Amino acid sequence: MLTITEEILLLMLDDEDGSFLPLRESTVEYIVAGSTLMDLAFENRIDTDPERLIVLNRTPTGNAILDRTLDRITGSEEVRDTAGWIELLARRDASDLRDLALASLVEHGVLEAHDQKFLWVFRERKYPTIDGRAQREAKLRLTDVLLSDDIPDPRDAAMICLADACDILGDIFATRELERSATRIAQLRQMDLIGREVGSAIVEIERSIVMALTQTPH
Repeated sequence: MLTITEEILLLMLDDEDGSFLPLRESTVEYIVAGSTLMDLAFENRIDTDPERLIVLNRTPTGNAILDRTLDRITGSEEVRDTAGWIELLARRDASDLRDLALASLVEHGVLEAHDQKFLWVFRERKYPTIDGRAQREAKLRLTDVLLSDDIPDPRDAAMICLADACDILGDIFATRELERSATRIAQLRQMDLIGREVGSAIVEIERSIVMALTQTPH
């Protein structure tokens, strides 16, 4: 089974050419940091509440991405809430965690890695899907959650909360689907604790960045 981090990265790739959606770099970093915390929560390694993030089990998961993050958390003597950990992981580890997740997807035959040269100087790595099945399956699963009244799988609910917090649902799903699902998305945000905590933390961080940018003198 793919991790939440791997699946959310798949959803952030363009269906046609494998390039990343045009998102602000900080948004991508927060998505990776938040999804990694979600993965650790579903592995019963951490839990969160509004005041702090708590380690439940220090035993490694066997996944390089998750264990690197777990080591970072267990090696810290400072108590942080979810937002604090997302900010720290985004700043220090998100780029490496993203590369590890993409490398894992390549290793497992889900993606290919292509380097493309632009203006003979700059290079951009793209990750086209080999057959698109994993990406399509993730989208179909989340679409079913959005359009259904059934109790969702907790992982799927968490992914929707994360995508909603980072404002990328509009890049993943059709506008018509989202308009029909507004009430359902609000419901999912209330149902999923880890998704709500991570999502709220990212919303607050993003709001702070926007406020800082608008107040910066030009």
